[in-house]
Amino acid sequence: MSASTLRTLSNVCLIAGFASILAAVLVWFLSKEPDLAHGERFGIFVGLWAPTFFILSDRIDRYVAARRVAA
Repeated sequence: MSASTLRTLSNVCLIAGFASILAAVLVWFLSKEPDLAHGERFGIFVGLWAPTFFILSDRIDRYVAARRVAA
């Protein structure tokens, strides 16, 4: 893959991480009374995606930087 494609993928992962945090908060706040516990658990589940996206973004950035140094 080209460096620009990898940078774009890194940015998408970064945005997905922040979107995951926002989605987790929205799921938690918008859950209705009968399913309050389910909404809380699902919000936590969605919130757990954020570190994965942030780590992927960082690893892709490091890979691109290492390729640039090696070239």
